[in-house]
Amino acid sequence: MHPPGSVNAFKLSLPVLFGYVPLGMAFGVVFSTQLDYAWWFAPLMGVLVYAGAGQLLAVSLLLTHTGLLEVFIAMLVLNARHLFYGLSLLDAFQGAGWRKPYLIFGLTDETYSLLTSRARTSNKAQEQKTDFLITLFNQSYWVLGCALGAWLGHTLIFDATGIEFALVALFIVLCIEQYKALQSHFVIWAGVAAALLAVLVFPQSQQLLVAIFLVCVALLWQYPSRKHLYQVTQGGSADEQ
Repeated sequence: MHPPGSVNAFKLSLPVLFGYVPLGMAFGVVFSTQLDYAWWFAPLMGVLVYAGAGQLLAVSLLLTHTGLLEVFIAMLVLNARHLFYGLSLLDAFQGAGWRKPYLIFGLTDETYSLLTSRARTSNKAQEQKTDFLITLFNQSYWVLGCALGAWLGHTLIFDATGIEFALVALFIVLCIEQYKALQSHFVIWAGVAAALLAVLVFPQSQQLLVAIFLVCVALLWQYPSRKHLYQVTQGGSADEQ
């Protein structure tokens, strides 16, 4: 007997809970200590923007008085990887009704990893409900972390050095899970090659954006011949035929 949808979704989202709360706190601390805004703008940003790396990037850009157009372009390039998430979940989200807009909005790296690596049944409506709850739980963890960090940063003085490593650790775990689901080396090696090229050739301020752009180009190039690997199917995360 399968557990109720909400219980199952919560259990599946627990790895993200332990990553998003400390990382959200790191963002909240940086936001409230570096920018001249009320602390509650941090969780509000988590509700309306909901992009961990994007929010941290936005803080650094706002600190240097970067123009809004430049901030927009940087955020667009940084989050361009979501294009591939959407392509692989077109069938899974089809017919989701009122849940679909939120499923699209809440599709972060970690949520995508959970949605595509979990086992699925033939009950598509129930699976979409579980997808929705996983997405909602994950954003709740992020907003909670943002709120706690911003409040602590606003009211207390403490050394939060290293707290941002929670995101790195979470990405490592999810990368392993994605490899186990897809059984494909291409994405991993594409990321490694892009990161090395960006570090060796470009200045530090441009490395992240360049690496993401290179990975996007590589994925777009190989997607037509390998798209079957990314299709979410009944009983598993990907079509491995």
